[in-house]
Amino acid sequence: MNREGEVLPPERKPNAPLLVTAELPADVLDWADGLRRAHYPAERNRLRAHVTLFHALPPRVEAELLQVLGTLARASRPQAQIAGVMKLGGGTAIAIESPEMVELHAQIAERMYGLLTDQDSRPLRLHITIQNKVELAAARALQTDLEPRLRPVTFRFRGFGLHAWEDGLWRPIRSIAFRS
Repeated sequence: MNREGEVLPPERKPNAPLLVTAELPADVLDWADGLRRAHYPAERNRLRAHVTLFHALPPRVEAELLQVLGTLARASRPQAQIAGVMKLGGGTAIAIESPEMVELHAQIAERMYGLLTDQDSRPLRLHITIQNKVELAAARALQTDLEPRLRPVTFRFRGFGLHAWEDGLWRPIRSIAFRS
């Protein structure tokens, strides 16, 4: 508590890895989050729908990362399109195509070269996970049901999100909006 009696949030953990997301527009986020709430195992669904660009960057690069994201956010909002169902083995995701966001990801990766985990070094497959860690039969059933109903929807990403990974939860650090 501070002197004015306000309750302050707990301090961030200093060694928490950093995550970077591509922020969805409100309508796409609401739609995808509804799918996630309906199909992601409730006991493990602790996050809203999201598009992860980087899963675990070292916390020591936070200032540089904020500078890089801020510079890249001066660009036009990257166009994207819902591209269908992505099979995740024991899960299901919505595939997203966005050459512009893939290029921005490559620029961030170049700046963070040598600091990327194996997972973050792999080619980027943009997606929104709506189901994970379920039996293969349940995943296939959802994919079969969802595939004919998905239509290509074009949208523009709103910006970047920077989060700290703490005890299985994401602590928001900052959202950086695209300027146009």
